[in-house]
Amino acid sequence: MRRQLTGTVVSDKMEKTVTVLVERFVKHSLYKKYVRRHAKYAAHDKDNSCQIGDKVLITESKPLSKNKKFRVSRIIEKAL
Repeated sequence: MRRQLTGTVVSDKMEKTVTVLVERFVKHSLYKKYVRRHAKYAAHDKDNSCQIGDKVLITESKPLSKNKKFRVSRIIEKAL
């Protein structure tokens, strides 16, 4: 099973690579309040089709470079 994450493209300045911001809600162990956590992942975009603001689905893959371990599976929603 490969991890699949949904996030928003925050940078597309690199060649065939996008930076995806993934947000999740986690319940705080002491206060029982839901807290927003986020992480940025470098993902391979072979067609350079993603733009800033797009919602994308990224899938874990074998390491493609030092930081790239995800691929863009599909664009869920295009930015305006």
